[in-house]
Amino acid sequence: MIASSHIGTVLAAAEGFSFAGHYAIGLFFGGLVMFTAVWILSSHRRRSFSPAAVYLLLGALASAGLSLLGIDLIDPIEQSDLIERLAEFAVIVALFGAGLSIDRPLGWHRWRSTLLLIVIVMPVTVGAVTLFASTLMGLSLGAAIILGASLAPTDPVLARDVQVGPPGEGDRTETHFALTSEAGFNDGLAFPFVFLGVFVAGEGGTGWLAEWFAADLVYGIVGGLAIGAAGGWAIGRGTDWARKHQWLKPTYDGWLAMAAVLTIYGFTEIVGAYGFLAAFAGGLSFRRYEWDHEAHDRVHGGADFLENITELGMVLLLGSTVTIAGLAAPGLTGWLLVPVLFLIIRPAAVMASFTGSGVAVKERLLIGWFGIRGIGSFYYAAVAINAGILTTDEIGLIYWTIIACVGVSILVHGFTAGPAMSTVSQSGDSPPEDLGA
Repeated sequence: MIASSHIGTVLAAAEGFSFAGHYAIGLFFGGLVMFTAVWILSSHRRRSFSPAAVYLLLGALASAGLSLLGIDLIDPIEQSDLIERLAEFAVIVALFGAGLSIDRPLGWHRWRSTLLLIVIVMPVTVGAVTLFASTLMGLSLGAAIILGASLAPTDPVLARDVQVGPPGEGDRTETHFALTSEAGFNDGLAFPFVFLGVFVAGEGGTGWLAEWFAADLVYGIVGGLAIGAAGGWAIGRGTDWARKHQWLKPTYDGWLAMAAVLTIYGFTEIVGAYGFLAAFAGGLSFRRYEWDHEAHDRVHGGADFLENITELGMVLLLGSTVTIAGLAAPGLTGWLLVPVLFLIIRPAAVMASFTGSGVAVKERLLIGWFGIRGIGSFYYAAVAINAGILTTDEIGLIYWTIIACVGVSILVHGFTAGPAMSTVSQSGDSPPEDLGA
């Protein structure tokens, strides 16, 4: 039997004059957040800020309220496994949706911007952040590599305001296409760098290099891309067959996004390849089966709905874990990394690598500026924390430095995305007649 003194904290109602507890307050706040999200997403054509910026501020408000009420939500470091799984789901849904939305045909020349960003800009970013962290922040080499690998990928969850539109709308501009395809690929390609840092921190020496190269670099990448491409095509073909035989109602096409990405990602992880790459490749491949099929819009709509929900939940959760002590943890050098990364490392790497590419200087500047960091960075940090090879001080410094970078990115990039992208010319669009090539 429940003691009467505790009834008010368990039930929504109690006898006499009583006031509800923390649970009801949470429901009330959640309702206000949902109203805010609906309003923001409904006014996307008029707003000059990203939804994530508002979600982050609401999360900070929730953190302040929890502190006043004496409630501990979660400890992001002690419960890093929870952060890892939630971030994992948010990222794979966004990656599948990003792949599904890209109309540009495959080809080395057409995807040159993407190649420059993932083959040159990303490794340069990892190296530059590693150098900064190991020399100025006091991190060991392995921990510095992990921080660099966590911050190098751009984010498919939070970067939707600078990405291409739904299937059939084209690439908009080279800036939109480059940022979308980069976010699709580099969230998976950060894995080898993360594991490199784990090996350096946990093993030392060089005896592990062959294993890292064969398993974490070659097999993980090739396997992930191959499984994703085959899985996306097979699911597209299978669902089309089921639809033609009236085994699948068009009403439920939106659910296919979740079913497809969970199947592709889960199988890829079972065989030890990179599921993030498979999720993006799966979306690309699905999009290319029956190019003009009307189901693509409905499937993309399902993915887009899931992205909106996961973005709201993740940003709100991460924002609510922020504390004054946490913000002080990176110290002066940790906070200094934020402008160095956004104003020097990323823009310089993009401008240098795109020399002679034919991409207009204005678009290069925008590609360099919108290196948006986000949910994926927390996933990689959680993976490294759960590996158990970092010291407590290194874990705190890495996590809260990522909080600083992602928080500033959400706010600064979020409020500049709309105005900046509206000024881009359409010179980089692919001709409509090339879409099915």
